[in-house]
Amino acid sequence: MAELSEALLSVLPSIRVPKAGDRVHKDECAFSFDTPESDGGLYICMNTFLGFGKQYVEKHYQKTGQRVYLHLKRTRKLKEEDTNSSAGDPPRKKPTRLAIGVEGGFDITEEKFEYDEDVKIVILPDHLDIPRDGLEGLPDMVKDRIASAIEAILTADSASRKQEVQAWDGEVRRVSKHAFSLHQLQNDVRIPPCGWKCSKCDMKENLWLNMTDGAILCGRRYFDGSGGNNHAVEHYRETGYPLAVKLGTITPDGADVYSYDEDDMVLDPNLAEHLAHFGIDMLKMQKTDKTMTELEIDMNQRIGEWELIQESGVQLKPLYGPGYTGIRNLGNSCYLNSVMQVLFSIPDFQRKYVDKLEKIFQSAPSDPTQDFSTQVAKLGHGLLSGEYSRPASADGEQQPDQKVRLGYGNLLMRVLHEGMQNGIAPRMFKSLIGKGHPEFSTNRQQDAQEFFLHFINMVERNCRSSENPNEVFRFLVEEKLKCLATEKVKYTQRVDYIMQLPVPMDAALNKDELLEYEEKKRQAEEEKQPLPELVRAKVPFSSCLEAYGAPEQVDDFWSTALQAKSVALKTTRFASFPDYLVIQIKKFTFGLDWVPKKLDVSIEMPEELDISALQGTGLQEGEEEMPDIAPPLVTPDEPKGSLGFYGNEDDDSFCSPHFSSPTSPMLDESVIIQLVEMGFPMDACRKAVYYTGNSGVEAAMNWVMSHMDDPDFANPLVLPGSSGPGSTIACPDPPSEDSVATIVSMGFSRDQAMKALRATNNSLERAVDWIFSHIDDLDAEAAMDISEGRSAAESISESVPVGPKVRDGPGKYQLFAFISHMGTSTMCGHYVCHIKKDGRWVIYNDQKVCASEKPPKDLGYIYFYQRIPS
Repeated sequence: MAELSEALLSVLPSIRVPKAGDRVHKDECAFSFDTPESDGGLYICMNTFLGFGKQYVEKHYQKTGQRVYLHLKRTRKLKEEDTNSSAGDPPRKKPTRLAIGVEGGFDITEEKFEYDEDVKIVILPDHLDIPRDGLEGLPDMVKDRIASAIEAILTADSASRKQEVQAWDGEVRRVSKHAFSLHQLQNDVRIPPCGWKCSKCDMKENLWLNMTDGAILCGRRYFDGSGGNNHAVEHYRETGYPLAVKLGTITPDGADVYSYDEDDMVLDPNLAEHLAHFGIDMLKMQKTDKTMTELEIDMNQRIGEWELIQESGVQLKPLYGPGYTGIRNLGNSCYLNSVMQVLFSIPDFQRKYVDKLEKIFQSAPSDPTQDFSTQVAKLGHGLLSGEYSRPASADGEQQPDQKVRLGYGNLLMRVLHEGMQNGIAPRMFKSLIGKGHPEFSTNRQQDAQEFFLHFINMVERNCRSSENPNEVFRFLVEEKLKCLATEKVKYTQRVDYIMQLPVPMDAALNKDELLEYEEKKRQAEEEKQPLPELVRAKVPFSSCLEAYGAPEQVDDFWSTALQAKSVALKTTRFASFPDYLVIQIKKFTFGLDWVPKKLDVSIEMPEELDISALQGTGLQEGEEEMPDIAPPLVTPDEPKGSLGFYGNEDDDSFCSPHFSSPTSPMLDESVIIQLVEMGFPMDACRKAVYYTGNSGVEAAMNWVMSHMDDPDFANPLVLPGSSGPGSTIACPDPPSEDSVATIVSMGFSRDQAMKALRATNNSLERAVDWIFSHIDDLDAEAAMDISEGRSAAESISESVPVGPKVRDGPGKYQLFAFISHMGTSTMCGHYVCHIKKDGRWVIYNDQKVCASEKPPKDLGYIYFYQRIPS
């Protein structure tokens, strides 16, 4: 006892009591997926509160000198049945909301398991064990301090638990900005308690009461023909009255309230008062119609993709071992699971992170939970090692996050136990990868394609001076713009990682069947009969490829040859072919009413693909290039005239004197308005139209979607050098070192990076585009630098290639993976992926990993093709 007391006294100064803001990692090892239920338990540093599995705790001690750890070991056992319950006991309370672990939601503590917990203090390096109740004999002050630290660690919400609760409240709605300032007309409108009807059609369901004027109108028409006739949203566009409540959902507990200009379901704390204005007593109302959540669930259930994509109707053989590890769904995280399974099936990502695991872990910072490389390597090792690819316990054991996953607008998914495995739960990775991102930091369902590009961007930031696995996806796009008025052309190149393939619905092979189906569906809706069996459009892949390569007309194109607006044809080609070609099928679009919809289409994707015909050719003999002058900016609320300049005569940046042209084009106001009506900030919409050169709604929309996470997304467009009456000329800020380093990591020199950033107002994305369009000039400058005897530090070395690091080769590919989506929108539903391994297709459906019997290659959303070696 004396030895233990002495040891405890020696480490007492390093023992801390967790305070508010401390992250207590008591559920998961920082370097592995070990938990307190693993064979070796979990060691929690009583100074940093980081958790470590048995194989990493010694390394942490050697690196940091921290000696004292709280060791947790849990053993699970079945709960004993409550023999005191009787038939007269009240039934278990049913959940009332789409949530888990919150009031009214599914109770994740209601499990059929309980735990025996062994808690002790372990002091390294001698591994002295002191049971929790073995502190007797110590001075009271010492004993109280240690006991308080133990109790605080055990009772603190773990870092993962804090995220868990947030993840499972799928119906969190924010209070509307109109709730406390809603103007209601004094028009003496009184709404009866029942018998409602749309004032513009015969609809008696899906009715919405506008809370400004009391108008009762039908809701939106959904893409499958159900819903209403759009009269409520049309009324908002005519009047601007923002809030509406869905009649039939009003109860004493609340109702469905929608804010049109916030474009979301919202909370109205003053709902009772707003309803009373029209004579509605909220306390006396009963639910007679489905809520929006229930309607979206019904809609998802009608989508025939679910069973096909999950291969639900086939008995699948479970697979286990290295490379066959499932990933637990952490609450709408299937988009992340699918993308990461595919990426870690690619050798370059394996070599970068898994093969260099030890080196990455050794160089990890003091808090490895916040280090990108550490958490990516940890995830990759977890997937490939096979350590966690074991069947779930035969007694039906399931972790809380193996239960039903719910989310607003997301289908209640029944998770089959057969074929389920323990898998891994990448909580730390998900938290880190989404940190600071407006979407991925939340726990709502997200678009797998957007997450793929987000992860690629994170890899770029963290591989500036080292091996970059993104090179397998990176390729150059050649865009040719031909001014139809002058026949002059402009060639530009840009980096991309994904090929977006359009879906020409008019090329469907079964048009007659589709027309017949639409007619049957219309009749069924009119007669309130069940909808007919779904008929899916069958579009040939060759038609999609032709649509991608076809010239696209660009109206209101600013022609530098004319210095005026013109019409141009844009042709897109590949300037290089990547090792792995990623193809996104553009299934998601906007209808005429700007409501997102999904094209229900079947495309028979080829096992082998040859896109050599899409190779770019560059400037052809007889073609004449347009002058390389950037278009000026003048908007209706800004005066025309000189905007001032900064730089030299050859500079085509926004500070260039070329902007002083008196024939400056106007921004397309109609495009700006359409984007604003979709809910995007006005300033962001103006920038989108400007940066895409008045190229139309689709181009501007693509710019908006790819820049939404920019910190200055909603800031006004500011041009360096712009000046108004009495103002001074502004000069651009120095380029950030992060942006410079990012461009240098792509194979350019520091001088080139600085020049490009200065020329584009320090915009990283536009700087890269600028370099591509000035490659010939940069080559000439580099040659001049060398001929003038400049130092290597001031010029481009002959051994360093100009341009980004891309791998080029034949344009012949073989399909090796695809990600499929089920549901009506990328923001709801479910994702799974299929990967070809060891000569067979494998389906990864969260924790369920099985040999695929019928891979639905025609229903995929994102396809991954691997180059066929020549």
